[in-house]
Amino acid sequence: MSEPGMQAKDGDPADAPEHSIYGEDGTVSGGFLALIGAAIADRDTLALQQNVGRLHQSEIGDLLQALLPEQRRTLVQLMGAEFDFTALTEVDDAIRLDIVGSLPSSQIAEAVQSLDSDDAVYILEDLAPSDQDDILAQLPFTERVRLRRSLGYPEETAGRRMQTEFVAVPPFWTVGQTIDYMREDRNLPDSFSQVFVVDPAFRLVGAVDLDRILRTKRAVKVEEVMRETRHAIPATMDQEEAAKIFEQYDLLSAAVVDENDRLVGVLTIDDVVDVINEEAEEDLLRMGGVGDEELSDSVLRAGRSRVPWLMVNLVTAFLAASVISLFDATIEQVVALAVLMPIVAGMGGNAGSQTMTVTVRALATRDLDIYNAGRIIRREMGVGLLNGIIFAALIGITAALWFQSPTIGGIIATAMVINMFVAALAGILIPLLLDKAGVDPAVASAVFLTAVTDVVGFFAFLGLATWWFGLL
Repeated sequence: MSEPGMQAKDGDPADAPEHSIYGEDGTVSGGFLALIGAAIADRDTLALQQNVGRLHQSEIGDLLQALLPEQRRTLVQLMGAEFDFTALTEVDDAIRLDIVGSLPSSQIAEAVQSLDSDDAVYILEDLAPSDQDDILAQLPFTERVRLRRSLGYPEETAGRRMQTEFVAVPPFWTVGQTIDYMREDRNLPDSFSQVFVVDPAFRLVGAVDLDRILRTKRAVKVEEVMRETRHAIPATMDQEEAAKIFEQYDLLSAAVVDENDRLVGVLTIDDVVDVINEEAEEDLLRMGGVGDEELSDSVLRAGRSRVPWLMVNLVTAFLAASVISLFDATIEQVVALAVLMPIVAGMGGNAGSQTMTVTVRALATRDLDIYNAGRIIRREMGVGLLNGIIFAALIGITAALWFQSPTIGGIIATAMVINMFVAALAGILIPLLLDKAGVDPAVASAVFLTAVTDVVGFFAFLGLATWWFGLL
């Protein structure tokens, strides 16, 4: 059995080299990096082909991300035609653009011809239009037309993700003709699970799974064993919506059609898994206010992507500070308030973030809609009230003992109940309202939630204290 990371690209076990690519912690091992680094420094093409050429595309991607920029560029140049360009779909955009930008267009054009169309589009789509045209001009006519069509669809749509290599036959063919066609035509994709059925205008009629074909007698016509494709995906559909269709109906592949219902490609489960991972990562980054930042980005680019929401946070921080300034006289008289008020705001913020995270995820997966929104809002209000009472009791007793003042304990306990209830309510209402307004709740919710919990927390705590001590 071959060691992890030592599998040949065609899937057959390869002879294990001297070093394994991964260490015990799952990252690229220092020994393997040293081996590859020495081969690059010595320009030892044979050693690179032996150690890198046998790796899976995802493993080459990990290696490229671990190498220094100059090393990775030299590695690709030295390996030439032996380098698996599919690995560029496994790295950050910045790394991919850096490598592609260091290569002549003729080498990229040659490499693109060996890739599946979806991988070729993934590599070409971030290039400047002039560079795209230069590379596409060097491709055969049919392949050039297919790639231009895919690149013509908007970003993050099924048309950009689809593979234009597929198997399509007319309904009047027999199963025997279909099998002979699949055996003899060398232009068909290397792997597929469905045969699509089209009419003379190439409009999608149906599909047949390969297992059905293999179990049917040769004389039977395709139209007798085909099934209607109820889940054909429009090429302009957002890739996230397409992924949800795959998830809902447990699809392995699905036909992609244009505005006239003509078959233009196929979307496969491996592409959909990538989409799901990318969308989940994108939502997570947006909730942190860092946009589409990647680890390979420069200091300037990373800083620039974080500035906008930090500016909004600064504005909301001034808003919270202005609330505190309204009660400066009370804080001067009762110093304990200054010590305790961050607890109220902090607990409210954390409670609201929990509700917001659940809500944003439910909106993304379409589990939260107009029909169950009322029930979910009532549930979160109940959770907020329950948690508020629990933590109010804890912090109230602690504060009373700490400052030897039952009054202080009662004030902070009451403020805690108010703020955690409001935080839970804001945590679900803010994402819902932003989604209704057409604003991505994953991006904007956190900033507004922080403002609400800070303002309400400070106002409730300091306001109650001012009212109470004012009575005394």
